[in-house]
Amino acid sequence: MPTTPTSKTPDLPGSRSSQANDEGKKLSSFLCFAIYSANLAFGRAYKPILDKLGLTYTQYIAMVALSEEDDQTVRALGEKMFLESNTLTPILKKLESIGYIRRQRDSADERQVRVSLTPAGRRLLETDPGASLVEATGLGEDFPEAQKTVTRLRDNLLRATQAEPGAGK
Repeated sequence: MPTTPTSKTPDLPGSRSSQANDEGKKLSSFLCFAIYSANLAFGRAYKPILDKLGLTYTQYIAMVALSEEDDQTVRALGEKMFLESNTLTPILKKLESIGYIRRQRDSADERQVRVSLTPAGRRLLETDPGASLVEATGLGEDFPEAQKTVTRLRDNLLRATQAEPGAGK
């Protein structure tokens, strides 16, 4: 449902008032582009760090998610990472082949595959490879608030798109 800009909210690209304003047509005025390009910048910043470890960013994030809650199902892990199992499975197979995780069938339900960090995987994460990137953001004490704001934005958008008829098709 479209919203009408008020004095409290800035003009949104695509809204009637922003169409009259050339500023609304600039890529730099799109919040979605700011977040997209920030994600690309994070990827570039992580790449040399993770290349030294032989990991991709997605592999690293999977391991971090397992460090929060070990021995979880592939499905639960995929939900946390916003990935389908057919995308996540090759990532997990690679992590298993290099010895950072263990996958095994659930003894109570053989349809489920459970994933755990190995001791080698735990040791790798103890080094906290991405710690230097917090400082690189330049956010200082504002870092936790920025992270909360982006998380809230993501969750709001997910709720909004799940509520729409035909969403996810």
